[in-house]
Amino acid sequence: MRGKFKSKDELIDYLNDKALALRKEVIHLSALAGGGHLGGGLSMADIVVALHYYGMNLKANEPKWPDRDRFVLSKGHGCIAYCPVLADLGFFPREWLDTFNHLESPFGMHPDMKKIPGVEMSTGSLGHGLSIAVGMAISARLNKAAWRVFVLLGDGELNEGMIWEAAQSASHFKLGNLVAFIDRNRLCLDGLTEEIMSIEPIRDRWEAFGWNVHDIDGHDMEALVNTIDALPPSSSDVPTMVICRTVKGKGVDFMEGNPIWHYSGLDSDKSQEALASIEQSRPARRC
Repeated sequence: MRGKFKSKDELIDYLNDKALALRKEVIHLSALAGGGHLGGGLSMADIVVALHYYGMNLKANEPKWPDRDRFVLSKGHGCIAYCPVLADLGFFPREWLDTFNHLESPFGMHPDMKKIPGVEMSTGSLGHGLSIAVGMAISARLNKAAWRVFVLLGDGELNEGMIWEAAQSASHFKLGNLVAFIDRNRLCLDGLTEEIMSIEPIRDRWEAFGWNVHDIDGHDMEALVNTIDALPPSSSDVPTMVICRTVKGKGVDFMEGNPIWHYSGLDSDKSQEALASIEQSRPARRC
């Protein structure tokens, strides 16, 4: 994927287009399913696009390729913005998504590793993903493998004590092959994270646990690409955390920053309004 672009500007335009298309797909799948985790799906779109179309080594025609990078969606309710990426990459036919959250569909509101090609881990019980990723990274070390483990966390799940046990373990075991991203949209199901259980100063806390920390705009595709490019070799001794400052409901003006859209449905008129808002949010082209 990296070698197909003539310039960085061309790459950023391509990734921005993918993220915008993904946001539209989130709206479409929500309509098909009768509802969905819209807010968090929209806030994580740029991150999951940057990783899957640029940052990770994957082979859609060989989902179990031994040297692939691993991805764990710790915020499993973001499945609505994860599975469309796998379909677009060719892990399974796009038509499968038309059954999203229907009876006997492989796609529920959380990813199922036994039913969906390309999914490494079934998630949804918040707080578990980082520990699973630590175990995968240790496995790579034991097998002297060069692949990395990437994990995407929600900021609300940082309330879980298990997260911090995993954070401590990752630095203790010198897992430089582990890279975590936080979708820091400042909102969870019940409201503002800082009112429910403050997690700031979030950068200082991860640094205190021995992690290499980047703090970026999670909707700035160039910042995401630059951060991926700056990752140390997988053989390094320090795990990396990327704090992505995002907006819940990003791209849909009536959803942005509003916790009621953590999970909700849209009628036909609202779906069209959301799609129009996403199109209006399209970044200016760089080339």
